[in-house]
Amino acid sequence: MLDRIRNTASFIRNKTGFEPEAGIVLGTGLGGLIGSIRIEASLDYRDIPDFPVSTVEGHAGRLIFGLLGGKRVVAMQGRFHYYEGYTPQQVVFPVRVMKMLGIRHLFVSNASGGINPAFRTGDLMVITDHINMIPNPLVGPNIAELGVRFPDMSEPYSRKLIALADEVARREGIALQHGCYIGVTGPTFETQKEYGFYRTAGADTVGMSTTPEVIAARHMDLPVFAVSIITNMGLAGLQSSHEEVLAEGAKAEARMTRLFIGLLEAL
Repeated sequence: MLDRIRNTASFIRNKTGFEPEAGIVLGTGLGGLIGSIRIEASLDYRDIPDFPVSTVEGHAGRLIFGLLGGKRVVAMQGRFHYYEGYTPQQVVFPVRVMKMLGIRHLFVSNASGGINPAFRTGDLMVITDHINMIPNPLVGPNIAELGVRFPDMSEPYSRKLIALADEVARREGIALQHGCYIGVTGPTFETQKEYGFYRTAGADTVGMSTTPEVIAARHMDLPVFAVSIITNMGLAGLQSSHEEVLAEGAKAEARMTRLFIGLLEAL
């Protein structure tokens, strides 16, 4: 695995000549942030050795390289999910590669279902902790060159970055929620009892991604900042659809983009 990560990173470096400072993972329907990047290079996932390929609507399937908030970034326009049939190790492979390319911070976004009754559709929630119900990507032989066998997870999301985000949000007039995200396998949306169970467990939002990527990032000692866009309210008893998720994500991503830009500028 380590050789494949190195080979893929070498391929990307040779193709782009780009040295990113920060990595960005864009969730379902949240690719609009790309329009704010001063793009210097891009690669389709299908052209990158050992990269999975996005199969979900709302995930364009490209790596974008350029400037955002005065920093050199590499952005994943579309991510991979366990429910697509990929192994947990394949899901986090791009995060491993971005670390090998030189990123020092990871920014993650997702579309999620709100299960905190104080939340509303369209809210931005800064993730302060998570509950992982997706198979752990660190199961199997440990690659010591990437990280320790038993990585600490007492601070999965950087408190420093969260504090910076709160400052940016106050300055920009962006309302933020804070809370716990639970990552589940999907691909079904949750039943009402499942929503209630997750809420009882301490979760504020639920989604089908993010936690494996964060685990891999923390394994490699990468600071993480993550935001959930609340695209539907799970406990409302209403039907959920992928189309609804895409539409609500598109409405809120301008605020998320401003937040990410402000954070990058503050680094």
